[in-house]
Amino acid sequence: MTALRMANLALLVLFPLSWFAPLLRAGLLPLFGLNEISVISGITKLWQSDMLLAGLVTLFALIAPMAKTIGITLVHYARVSPRAMPVLQVLGKLAMADIFLIALYIVIVKSVGLGRVETAWGLYLFTFCVLLSLGVSHLTARTLKVR
Repeated sequence: MTALRMANLALLVLFPLSWFAPLLRAGLLPLFGLNEISVISGITKLWQSDMLLAGLVTLFALIAPMAKTIGITLVHYARVSPRAMPVLQVLGKLAMADIFLIALYIVIVKSVGLGRVETAWGLYLFTFCVLLSLGVSHLTARTLKVR
């Protein structure tokens, strides 16, 4: 259980870091330079044009993963009942929707052929965080059922 606690506590640092890390480098034409896009910069731009989508991305990318991580921390330290695990696991699955949105964006832009998109290290960090979070919640639930 100590390794699960440490991994979950690491997510409290890694998730915010992944929000500011570059997810993509995008540009209009191959001749021009590429702009880096992070979760935070993407949400900031979305608030100016599509508030509903910005709200959804904020929920999926920021609120759901952090609420889940904090919730699991509270379960690990016996501040919240283990019966909360199913709700916390649903929150983790919501974060996967954000990765799907990013992948969809990359596919659309590449298929149109006007723009250029490259993935950056932040996409891998964010994906790692989401997958680690899913693993921690799964193993925590399994460990709690064994007891």
